[in-house]
Amino acid sequence: MWIWQQQNWPNFTWDDAALAPLLRELSYNQGLLVGRMGVQTAHQKQQALDTLLANIIHSSAIEGEKLNAFSVRSSLAKKLNIDEQPYPTTVQSDNLAEIMLDAINNTDSALNLERVLNWHRLLFVGEQSLFTKIEGGQLRGDEPMQVVSGRLDKPILHFTAPPKERVNKELSLFFNWFNKAQNEPQIDPFIRAAIAHLWFVTIHPLEDGNGRITRLITDLALAQEHAESIRFYAMSVAILEDRKSYYEVLEATQRGELCITKWIKWFLRTLNNAIHHTLNNIEQTIFKTNYWASKDQTKLGEQQVKVLNKLLDGQFEQGISASQYQKVAKVSRATATRHLSDLQTLGFMIKTAAGGRSTRYKVVQ
Repeated sequence: MWIWQQQNWPNFTWDDAALAPLLRELSYNQGLLVGRMGVQTAHQKQQALDTLLANIIHSSAIEGEKLNAFSVRSSLAKKLNIDEQPYPTTVQSDNLAEIMLDAINNTDSALNLERVLNWHRLLFVGEQSLFTKIEGGQLRGDEPMQVVSGRLDKPILHFTAPPKERVNKELSLFFNWFNKAQNEPQIDPFIRAAIAHLWFVTIHPLEDGNGRITRLITDLALAQEHAESIRFYAMSVAILEDRKSYYEVLEATQRGELCITKWIKWFLRTLNNAIHHTLNNIEQTIFKTNYWASKDQTKLGEQQVKVLNKLLDGQFEQGISASQYQKVAKVSRATATRHLSDLQTLGFMIKTAAGGRSTRYKVVQ
């Protein structure tokens, strides 16, 4: 029996006590992120652009689709009025930017079938439709909607969605709940986003693109309560990093009872990981800015600056060896050794405790 076949569907339940510690941590980190971005005003537009790009690229990658990141970035920059080196855009990249910005900007607009089908139409307009042959902007047909994997002669069934004749009623219930729950203080906004994600993807109302539309709805739910921070973390990146467990917990939940505590826990942890990733990036940016502010860069060569920037960006966490320096800077072994010696003398780098072949060099903290 699938979850949508349960007698009380879709009356979900969950254990508030079990979720309370995660919600406290998530709320704290979300507030911390807002505060950190408040003092990084010079980087806000760039951070927003990077985050939205990552969300679009990774949401498609979860479904196995690879996008042209340069085209999508150029489309986003144009819509956000950010001056960047121009790169050719496509109908597809412009549409992807449009639906992402609609989800996070138009938070006062109700979620309804018309809006979702417009997203779906834009998702499948352009080059993509030539390959997928999906008719965008329409609900799925009469064929059973099943998620399967494995060999053709031995398929593994992961999920069966509600039949076509139930889809309109199911969507009506979902949209009514989604719009009403936004103004109900008794439901935590993070939990609302988790429920919305599970509920819509379980209905699976579209021929293709259900996952990407689900993640847009999730972003909308989060933006409606946390508009000040949604531009600075990319949940799709965190989902892609843990894609195996994403599908496992979804399948287990859809095969289970209406108590969805396990799913909400996974959702909150993944969202928290996304925010942590952004906080770490901010810390790296601050450290990098302060590092160069305290150093005389004019004493260094171009290759030395290049290597130091890679270290400051978090690459080579254990430090860089002479052979790695040689490859990154594209210099000879002797030059790499001389550069590293100069960097130590000038106070830019220090040698780690390990000696011999294990010798590494780190930036001075």
